Amino acid sequence: MGKENPRAEMSFLQHLEVMRWHIVRSVIAILTMAIILFVQKEWLVDLVLLGPAKVDFFTYDFFCRWSGRLWNGSTFCMDEMPFSLLNVEMAGQFSVHIWVSLIGGFIFAFPYLLWEVWRFVKPGLNDRERKTSKWFIFICSFLFGLGVVFAYFLIVPLSVQFLGGYRLSEFVTNQITISSYLNTVSSILLACAILFELPMVVLFLSQAGLLTPAWMRKYRKHALVVTLAISAIITPPDISSQILVSIPVLILYEISIYVSAFANRKRA
Repeated sequence: MGKENPRAEMSFLQHLEVMRWHIVRSVIAILTMAIILFVQKEWLVDLVLLGPAKVDFFTYDFFCRWSGRLWNGSTFCMDEMPFSLLNVEMAGQFSVHIWVSLIGGFIFAFPYLLWEVWRFVKPGLNDRERKTSKWFIFICSFLFGLGVVFAYFLIVPLSVQFLGGYRLSEFVTNQITISSYLNTVSSILLACAILFELPMVVLFLSQAGLLTPAWMRKYRKHALVVTLAISAIITPPDISSQILVSIPVLILYEISIYVSAFANRKRA
């Protein structure tokens, strides 16, 4: 027999009070990490965020060497970046600094945020559900981090190279604002990180009885179309970038089918 639920007799307002403190602690965690990153400006901005804007970035060097070895091409080889970054607003750089610090704070505090979510729902779970959810924080954090790394070392450099070097006319030069550049980078990082959470989303929907592996297999072709559409949104409009994003997402979709089957067996 499972342990008695300590929140069984709590009123709706008491539940709101408990949730409020979970939210407060989560916000404090994000702000704490954001302050740390704000202070570490050189590491956050110069080394990390502006890394893909430099010709000696790891991805460019790697692709340049391998494209030369495989098909004697030089598509990814660059002597200089085809654009320059500038600021056109008085408080532009300071505002961007705050914004990217907050986004970085959210990314680094993500495991703690998951822990707060788990702490909130834990009293409502039975013993079996608590045992099966003990890997929740680790797996979600791993997938989130994997999405960030995948985006940073693959999608962001390709996007920067393509969009920064694209010219409508030879009479038009690319001078990109720092806010536009950093907004693009942060959007791609967060989008890929969320996409990589697909197996966990499928797990929860399957445990709730809203999703089955048979349904996912039936609509596999539709999932391919949706994946390509999402890839087209978060990547530059060239086929190679869309394929690079689509492949891992489709692999995650296939993994999610087995996750759904596992969850449905457990639920049965």
